Amino acid sequence: MTASTTRASAGRRFLRLIATSPGIPVGGGLLLLFVLIALFGPMTVADPFAQNVMNRLQPPSAANWFGTDEFGRDLLSRMVHGTRTTLMVGALVAALAGAAGVLTGLLAGYYHRLDNFIMRIMDGLLAFPSVVLALGLVAALGPRTSNTIIALAIVYTPRIARLVRGVVLNVKEQEYVTAAKAVGARDERVLWLHVLRNVTDMIIVQLSYIFALAVIAESALSFLGVTGSVLNPSWGGILSDGRTYIYQAASMTVIPGILIATLVLALNLLGDGLQERLDPRLKGQLRG
Repeated sequence: MTASTTRASAGRRFLRLIATSPGIPVGGGLLLLFVLIALFGPMTVADPFAQNVMNRLQPPSAANWFGTDEFGRDLLSRMVHGTRTTLMVGALVAALAGAAGVLTGLLAGYYHRLDNFIMRIMDGLLAFPSVVLALGLVAALGPRTSNTIIALAIVYTPRIARLVRGVVLNVKEQEYVTAAKAVGARDERVLWLHVLRNVTDMIIVQLSYIFALAVIAESALSFLGVTGSVLNPSWGGILSDGRTYIYQAASMTVIPGILIATLVLALNLLGDGLQERLDPRLKGQLRG
């Protein structure tokens, strides 16, 4: 097979992917753009903390593409640095919640004696609205970015644990799992080889939604002023600062709002696309 044939085949697969699951390339492309901005953007913009009070609350211009805030700081620089904070929080929350949710879901679903204890804790966490519970946890732990990540991971762990448990309860009754136990396979091997592989697709899809929820929650907490640090600009914090000056400098609220909405849209499109590709049967079951 020639190189041109290989490229043509790859091109056809890509076009077929776009046609069948447009959310993956669209959402993935937008997410990749944000990741590139977070990685390389801070090296290309001005100091986000440099103040020029004589140039405060300016509208977008050639000198300041997004305008300036109440201290004369360049909004473009602050938004670029805020992208890194937002993506870091969202990714770490998704990773921690995913790991904790999978572990608790596997244990609760596979070991009946642990099921009631673990799931009552998960139900208790689910009884609170996400932002309210996160707000309480951050207030108890302290207003730091690391504590925000921990709090949001705790909030979203039950979502994954509940879904994983449901799949495990079904899978552990299958004949191949029974056969593995009959030949002496240890529980760890059964969980790893036969159970976990059946929930992997669901976990991947759910993590994209958790990422999006974490972005919204972190922005909400920053907006309320109970998290983060002045040394780490965040989209929610910039949005909160702009409330007072919405009539003098609308860009302080409009631009971070648009970016938050765009990132959440990208993650949801990616999640929907992955859902369609990995397991269409999961449609409507993962956003609970």
